[in-house]
Amino acid sequence: MNTPSITVRRTAESDWAAVRTLRLEMLADTPIAFGETLAAAESLGEAAWRERARRGENPRGTALVAIDESAGGRWVGTMGGYRDPVGPMLVGVYVTPDYRGRASGVTDLLLQGIEEWARSESDALYLHVHTENARAIAAYERRGYIATGVLFPYILNPHQREMEMRKAL
Repeated sequence: MNTPSITVRRTAESDWAAVRTLRLEMLADTPIAFGETLAAAESLGEAAWRERARRGENPRGTALVAIDESAGGRWVGTMGGYRDPVGPMLVGVYVTPDYRGRASGVTDLLLQGIEEWARSESDALYLHVHTENARAIAAYERRGYIATGVLFPYILNPHQREMEMRKAL
């Protein structure tokens, strides 16, 4: 798979229904990757989804989506960033299974956009990843992210841990 048909852009309020659809897919696919349950997300109303979609319009952060134009405008991935006290934070990382891997380039296109935003904020980008999410940890390491040694309780189960990773930009 090549990437010429993939468009990466910020989300807007009018994208709320597609934001919802992709978020529900994310939570069903990889529950330990997020700090929200599928049931909690399913219970949200349109106003909440409109607010989430507006994150792409927020000057204090960003929300990007990857859209496959050759597949009828299918949303195939997303990443977000916000200003955290430690520095820019990468959040909400997801690529739909059919578009994972180096061949599709979706992860790299989204991450490039987030890193460009983060460079305007700092000289490093941070993220938190569940310690049992080996696939995500490996993907981040391949792209230059290094564990800082800082661990946090996982918000949905305080007996599990998330680790902080950092990449110098």
